[in-house]
Amino acid sequence: MTEEPTGLTHVRADGTAHMVDVTAKGVTQREATATGTLKTRPDVIDLVYAADLPKGDALPVARIAGIMGAKKTSELIPLCHPLPLGKITVDFERLDQGIRVEATVKTSGVTGVEMEALTAVNTALLALYDMIKAVDKHAEMQGIYVVAKSGGKSGDWQRERTS
Repeated sequence: MTEEPTGLTHVRADGTAHMVDVTAKGVTQREATATGTLKTRPDVIDLVYAADLPKGDALPVARIAGIMGAKKTSELIPLCHPLPLGKITVDFERLDQGIRVEATVKTSGVTGVEMEALTAVNTALLALYDMIKAVDKHAEMQGIYVVAKSGGKSGDWQRERTS
């Protein structure tokens, strides 16, 4: 089956999806940062930061979940390449109406780590929700997006935060 260009990188000429061939690309340092917010009540935020939730201390659990999520990205997202991740950080910022999660992922590889950073944020947010759902089942995950990326053919870029 031929892989003629269709204008879409993950679609072959016959319309079927495929994993992009990155074997000819050079290894470069790559980094991506993503963010997202768990919106919840101020009293719940107090419980999170006091490590006084019924399920225990939420932030360390969410941090490890985010790191694990980044490492499993290629198993979760069908056309993502498995990458040798060199560093993953997951950090939290206390807000008046929630908790912001920020994840940064670094690699020396042939393709970017935006999906790994987004997966880290989403997994950390899911873990936070799981930890607080006994006290706030109405919490919401919001504003999940890539903040910045560097390395690779398309170069570096950064966007302003929307939340």
